[in-house]
Amino acid sequence: MRDHPHRRSAEPPDVWTGRATNRMQWLLALGGAACMALGIELAVDSAWSSGAAPLVMSVVGCIAAGLLVLFGTLAFVHVDLRLDRECVEVRCGHIGVPRRRIPLSQVAGAEYDAHVTPRHWGGWGYRWRPEKGTAVVVRRGEGVVLRLWDGHTFTVTVDDAESAVRVIRNRLRPGPSAAASH
Repeated sequence: MRDHPHRRSAEPPDVWTGRATNRMQWLLALGGAACMALGIELAVDSAWSSGAAPLVMSVVGCIAAGLLVLFGTLAFVHVDLRLDRECVEVRCGHIGVPRRRIPLSQVAGAEYDAHVTPRHWGGWGYRWRPEKGTAVVVRRGEGVVLRLWDGHTFTVTVDDAESAVRVIRNRLRPGPSAAASH
């Protein structure tokens, strides 16, 4: 029997990448942009007769709220997950912030969760809940749950999370407790 030249290797790729996207965040970003536009409109076309202080407060308030909403939502339009031989790296949004890099030496295990929801984490974004751990949630659906050796968990929504879990599990080395028992 001959080896097929195009046979796939069981070895995972050196670098695995995945992404999850939430297009609804763009609508929220538009709301932030509209709030900023209102502030600019107030500053340019001010016909307020009640004085400068209320006008300045309104302009600054609209622009500040708009910037917070705009950048807060754009940071979580998508999340990128990158797995290499040494670490798991999570980057959010178009500029990659917030970012978290977890060395695989700190990972005790990885699990697939088919039902990660913003409601269970208190909303979209970078979340922490004492009873659940830390998460980056940009949409409902599948995700990867990392169990860390320090007892914490880190959850991230990502498409094809089952594949990511397989790659992570394949790369895990025995941790502190396994090394101590030998």
